[in-house]
Amino acid sequence: MSGRVCASILQRLSCYTLTLPCSSLSQHSRPARRLSSLDASRGDQVGVRKGESGIRSQSRRHLSTRQDLDFQLNQVQINNILRSNEQTISVPEFDGRGLSAVKKFESNQLAANTPNEDRRSAATCLQSKGMLFGVFDGHGGWACAQSVSERLLYYTAVAMMPKQSLEELEKCMEDGRPLPPILQWYKHHTDFNYRESASLYIDHLRVFWQDLLDSEEHDEGMSPPDALDRAFKRLDADISLEAQVPLSNDLMKSTAIQVAFAGCTASVAHIGTEGIHVANAGDCRVVLGVQEEDGSWSALPLSYDHNAKNEAEMVRIKAQHPSSERDTVVTDDRLLGVLMPLRAFGDVRFKWSRELQQSILAGLESGVDLDSLNLYQYTPPNYFTPPYLDVAPEITYHKLRPKDRFLILGTDGLWDELGNEEAVRLVGEHLSGVHLQAPVSPSERQLKLGQMHELLLKRRARASPALDTNAATHLIRRALGTGEYGELCQERLSSMLALPEDLARMYRDDITATVVYLNSNLARPQQG
Repeated sequence: MSGRVCASILQRLSCYTLTLPCSSLSQHSRPARRLSSLDASRGDQVGVRKGESGIRSQSRRHLSTRQDLDFQLNQVQINNILRSNEQTISVPEFDGRGLSAVKKFESNQLAANTPNEDRRSAATCLQSKGMLFGVFDGHGGWACAQSVSERLLYYTAVAMMPKQSLEELEKCMEDGRPLPPILQWYKHHTDFNYRESASLYIDHLRVFWQDLLDSEEHDEGMSPPDALDRAFKRLDADISLEAQVPLSNDLMKSTAIQVAFAGCTASVAHIGTEGIHVANAGDCRVVLGVQEEDGSWSALPLSYDHNAKNEAEMVRIKAQHPSSERDTVVTDDRLLGVLMPLRAFGDVRFKWSRELQQSILAGLESGVDLDSLNLYQYTPPNYFTPPYLDVAPEITYHKLRPKDRFLILGTDGLWDELGNEEAVRLVGEHLSGVHLQAPVSPSERQLKLGQMHELLLKRRARASPALDTNAATHLIRRALGTGEYGELCQERLSSMLALPEDLARMYRDDITATVVYLNSNLARPQQG
């Protein structure tokens, strides 16, 4: 199939809702604040990226400490940068097929890498029930996150479809008829798809639903947790396969190899009237915002980061390899001393044998520049018993309650700056407009004058009005601009947003946040 025909098929599989582009303003920097006053964020997830030599890395570190780099933006420019990727979508309470558990969602992204390595997805399932939301944090480039963000929700939705609906899809393909849409996507105007790979993606999605049709156990479709688990694993297997098999053209082949050698972590939530299922692989995070009876807010994590701080994850990883590798599987809090997340899509450098990696890279056309594909000849140290990495998601379930008000999905760039409780409080107070203050405790009444002044500053900061109607934008603004006492520091925010491309990633990460407002009335007991 031609790329144009395949793109048309993908469009028929989807119904798109586009948000209008925001107005664009030119950005001009002028001197204000020294970078030395900013705290550098943690390093790249991949210790060795894009073939950077130690010399280049040292020169970047030296550049970041120059004392003559000062930046400031005015309020209009700050708002333009923060709001350029924001999205607000209201969801009908009843869509003709049933009640929706989602009332509205708000989303936003702010890049530090150029281009942004984060991706996000949101869609309504049209052949099954519920809505799907995902956030994807790429590393080693954006290629894997891009591919996964386009495809994972399709794989999940197809797995939940009953056999009768899959048979209709297959018959339409065989007869060359238009396909019934599987998902209604909610796209931002800056989102794009891998059009040159459309035929490949359709072919493998079709093979997936054909395998489901061959299964005797697929009459009613998979449950959300089974569908999520199957979709994660099957898509990662397809990504690996696509990089190994002959493809119809060089562009498609180079894209497939880029996707497989890059990597991404992912968190996907399926929200239905029965509850929330979350599938997580890596260090994106999903947190539920709960409003208690007294009006206060609490955070309930629905995912757990897969990194070296997770003791259960460390036990799992080490159990998969010989005891002789116990001290080398994870070193310096990184997988084989290189990769921070311990589960991810792609990253075949941690999954394939040495021989397969060398064979695939050597098999590229001699004229292909590996650097241009963001590839490099490198094998992690102590690479004895691959695979060291997989994408098997950890799946959690939460039954909806009346006090469950919203869900926050975020890439680790958000959680590097905000804790769970703080993020939920910010969104909750943004939602209610009420800023609760705890009573002054007996110990606080004994504070000295200077300490009491600090306490008042902190309490005043909590009561400051929000500048953004979009809660995701509000989160990003506070993540980057919160000062010592919890106040919004315009000077700090200006400096963080005005950093040039070669410095931005050294002080902050790409940030993606999606806030999903829940229809808590569905969880209320029905009056007889």
